Amino acid sequence: MSLSVADAVLAAASPSPTPSESESPQVPSLRDAQESATNAAGWVEENWSTWLAIGLRVLLIVVIAVVLRVIVRRAITKLIDRMSRTGDAVDGTALGGLLVNAERRRQRSQAIGSVLRSVASFLILGTAALMVLGTFQINLAPLLASAGVAGVAIGFGARNLVTDFLSGVFMILEDQYGVGDTVDAGVATGEVIEVGLRVTKLRGDNGEIWYVRNGEVKRIGNLSQGWATANVDVTVRSDEDLERVKATLDEVAEKMGKEEPWNELLWSPVEVLGLDSVLLDSMVVRVSAKTMPGKSLTVERELRWRIKRAFDAAGIRIVGGATTPEDPEPGADPTAAVAPPSAYASSVSPQSVAASPLTPPPNTTK
Repeated sequence: MSLSVADAVLAAASPSPTPSESESPQVPSLRDAQESATNAAGWVEENWSTWLAIGLRVLLIVVIAVVLRVIVRRAITKLIDRMSRTGDAVDGTALGGLLVNAERRRQRSQAIGSVLRSVASFLILGTAALMVLGTFQINLAPLLASAGVAGVAIGFGARNLVTDFLSGVFMILEDQYGVGDTVDAGVATGEVIEVGLRVTKLRGDNGEIWYVRNGEVKRIGNLSQGWATANVDVTVRSDEDLERVKATLDEVAEKMGKEEPWNELLWSPVEVLGLDSVLLDSMVVRVSAKTMPGKSLTVERELRWRIKRAFDAAGIRIVGGATTPEDPEPGADPTAAVAPPSAYASSVSPQSVAASPLTPPPNTTK
């Protein structure tokens, strides 16, 4: 009972909290603000060196990447220009006739320079970006793993595209063909009108345009590089005088080599190679010459035209092949070799009646 009275007295003596004092917000004092500012200043003072080091490292990485990119691109440009000047130095010489022209060299140099500059920029900037992320203590392992998986998936999905691109790069680097060349790509033949990293455009003989993927080209036959060969086979009778035939062909070749524009299209004298084949009633003489690339058909047509006119003037006859019939001798009867008609050809002649089978007698047995 005494404890309860003491508790009541203490409860009455202590002041009771009012509702207004418990619900009102506490305003921070000047001392609290000073402590907060001191803590912030201390945290900044402890970490400013780390921030400054990270910032300087990022700035250094960016500056080095930009400077390196500019240096590499300029080096590539100078290398391409030097290649072009080296090609220009041989123009007008014997070697220059076998090389590509200035426009083709310029296009090839631009394509090679563009590819090399793009690859260099991607490698330098990509490496710099990864180094910046590593400076901020970012874990690059998941990023690189994801990029690797994505690269494998894209490689499987777009393997034809990657194959076409790589084939186009090596075709340009190796100078397998260029704009204006006549090529045989296996799947199509025609004049090259555009060379890309993925697709090559060819103009066919009938004017059609072929789009050939570089990855599908297994072989390339360039008909416009180096020189071409014009071959003409002349078939004459086997009893012709070979010396007279050769003299006539030599005269045609010498006259053609001195006239324009054939003296520019012919890169070597027209040669009579000799007998290509000897048959029972004919023989074939082959004539050959080296010509400007792509002009072999033109030279062959002109050679045939001139050889035919020269042979007609010299009285040398050109025959069509091994089965050419010989002319009959003058005054001979053309029907002498024809066999007379057979008596058995008529069904009412005595010979045919005598040779006809006998008719069997009628069957009289019952």
